[in-house]
Amino acid sequence: MSYIEALNTRIDALEMRIAYQDEIIEDLNEAVVAQWKQIDALTRQSASLIDRMQEAENRANATSRPEPPPPHY
Repeated sequence: MSYIEALNTRIDALEMRIAYQDEIIEDLNEAVVAQWKQIDALTRQSASLIDRMQEAENRANATSRPEPPPPHY
């Protein structure tokens, strides 16, 4: 194998490696984007549930009256 052929073989191998790495990077990027979308949705859902729970606690506290003592006291 001549020097030029060896260089061409190495260049071809490097080009294949780069193409594979580009594909992997794109796949990883898509996974990260999907995860961030899911994290954002879960964060919004969690905040909404916290707000609803606080509203329910506030309503319960506002409408609750002290219980009268039992009749045997």
